[in-house]
Amino acid sequence: MIRVGLTGGIATGKSTVAVIFRKAGANVIDADKIARNVVQKGLPAWQKIVAHFGPRVLMPDGQINRASLADVVFNDPVQKRHLNAIVHPYVYRKIEELMQQLIKTETNGVVVLDVPLLYEVGMDKDLDKIITVYVPEAVQLDRLMKRDGLSEQSARVRIQSQMSIEEKRRRADIIIDNSGSLKATQAAAFEVYRILVALTAKF
Repeated sequence: MIRVGLTGGIATGKSTVAVIFRKAGANVIDADKIARNVVQKGLPAWQKIVAHFGPRVLMPDGQINRASLADVVFNDPVQKRHLNAIVHPYVYRKIEELMQQLIKTETNGVVVLDVPLLYEVGMDKDLDKIITVYVPEAVQLDRLMKRDGLSEQSARVRIQSQMSIEEKRRRADIIIDNSGSLKATQAAAFEVYRILVALTAKF
């Protein structure tokens, strides 16, 4: 089994590539989905978030208001570190649990760990290959503004809260350029998956 990290910057198209890999046959572990699940109302991470940030980050039904929480942490690095310190241990635990399950059942498979902040949180060290989904920062900025309806300043704050896409590109073993058409990205992703399948015998 080969364990592959998939990362990128916000609005670079990482989730699109993850869907393509899943369709191709990869086992994809979605860290964002896990992070949403571990902060559901009443769970330990939810309790710690509410204790630290207060009711301002809750929706009327008591669930975490992700937009309100993002507004807090993207503008305050200290608060962002607090949030990561709360949530990440629960996410890591679940990822490890899922990984161990796959190790038992997918001896020759491709496991893709989809983590936006892969390098930032040091999860790249235990993986066999790292893939970065890349677009130039100008394209990233434009796509983020259109996707989330953000001002240029707000979009820049979110982009700058992560490691730069150029640095992630530099560190990657494999780069998938998503600055062109969806068809081109699909073709590139399927070719990368073919290469990963061929590599499984080495890992």
